[in-house]
Amino acid sequence: MKNIQLDITKASQFLSEDAIAAFEPQVKAAQEALENGTCPGNDFLGWLHLPSSITKEFINELNATAQVIRENCEVVVVAGIGGSYLGARAVIEALSNSFQWLLNDKKNPVILFAGNNIGEDYLAELSDYLKDKKFGVINISKSGTTTETALAFRLLKKQCEDQRGKEEAKKVIVAITDAKKGAARTTADKEGYKSFIIPDNVGGRFSVLTPVGLLPIAIAGFDIEQLVAGATDMEKATAPEVPFLENPSAVYAACRNALYQSGKKIEILVNYQPKLHFMNEWWKQLYGESEGKDGKGIFPAAVDFTTDLHSMGQWIQEGERTIFETVISVESSNHTLLFPSDEENLDGLNFLAGKRIDEVNKMAELGTQLAHVDGGVPNMRLSVPTLNEYYLGQIIYFFEKACGISGNLLGVNTFNQPGVEAYKKNMFALLNKPGYEKESEAIRARLNK
Repeated sequence: MKNIQLDITKASQFLSEDAIAAFEPQVKAAQEALENGTCPGNDFLGWLHLPSSITKEFINELNATAQVIRENCEVVVVAGIGGSYLGARAVIEALSNSFQWLLNDKKNPVILFAGNNIGEDYLAELSDYLKDKKFGVINISKSGTTTETALAFRLLKKQCEDQRGKEEAKKVIVAITDAKKGAARTTADKEGYKSFIIPDNVGGRFSVLTPVGLLPIAIAGFDIEQLVAGATDMEKATAPEVPFLENPSAVYAACRNALYQSGKKIEILVNYQPKLHFMNEWWKQLYGESEGKDGKGIFPAAVDFTTDLHSMGQWIQEGERTIFETVISVESSNHTLLFPSDEENLDGLNFLAGKRIDEVNKMAELGTQLAHVDGGVPNMRLSVPTLNEYYLGQIIYFFEKACGISGNLLGVNTFNQPGVEAYKKNMFALLNKPGYEKESEAIRARLNK
């Protein structure tokens, strides 16, 4: 099978002739820092060779657990936030029937997500939907104390036990958490839940290829062995010994940093397949949380085309020239649908009669690229043969490896997220959480001024 391909010609034309080549020594050093563990955050490099380290036995264990859940649940709720749900959701939605939640085909459980917000209406409506359903829960949290996820899990655990009985509930609640410590580990051990470990050296946004992503994807009915195979092949294709210009992750990291240095401060990830919406969301977290620190970092934005051409298209075409685009282009769709002829032709679209809908989409994609490049927007294009487990695995590792390189080029700790804690401290103080008395007093004095 061929690999996904990166084309930077419509981006590099906005740079000096040798701009990309000039990055080769820096990229080499950045890759060596990853491989040798000499970069900041080097205790979170477990993702680097994760795909090639996953054994057939481990895949079998995940699939066996998934099968138990599938046989005993018509709905499965994945409780997690950030990297604890975005990767799984990205893959599941990319591979699922767009109307899977309506089909209720009895073959695969409906996968829902919670613990990623504190919306009372959302949680109340979820609870109402689950009232007459045989449902299970996958609780994903290293600590077990992340507010959004812990809050949702407490509600889901109680409802599952109330509806199915405590003993039966134990069979359909799975914990994916720390090996030894934390509230989620304590609960799992006490209740006797089946559990899987989040490796200490893999951060949430890099965790798709751990049980965090693999178990929900398997429960949804997809081939996680092929997902891992695609990632493993991309691990090889982006290895340090691969020549710079043949290494897609290295070239992507170099190009986006060259554009950043030239004044392009916003990267827009573009797709032309609605199924890739949550791949965009996963990518936004991966790059935003990895690079947005120390007053630095490209701002990661995302759009779904052609839909957003009718909302964001004007700004992209003629707004401030501080942006560039990376387009995920899927070469072949999984269905064939021909456009019909109409005798009256009131809409004037008979010139499309007999053409595949995907051909129309492809011309929209090409026309948009030409227009945006003419409008001063550099464009990179990531070509993907088709949407399946294998190529999604390639996409995931391609972006992860490029992120590791890019963060090192930028000179930040790619693997921490100290800024995420700021809102939590304020929230806990406002809620009068024990231990936050001084903070509560200070913040209320500030608000009363």
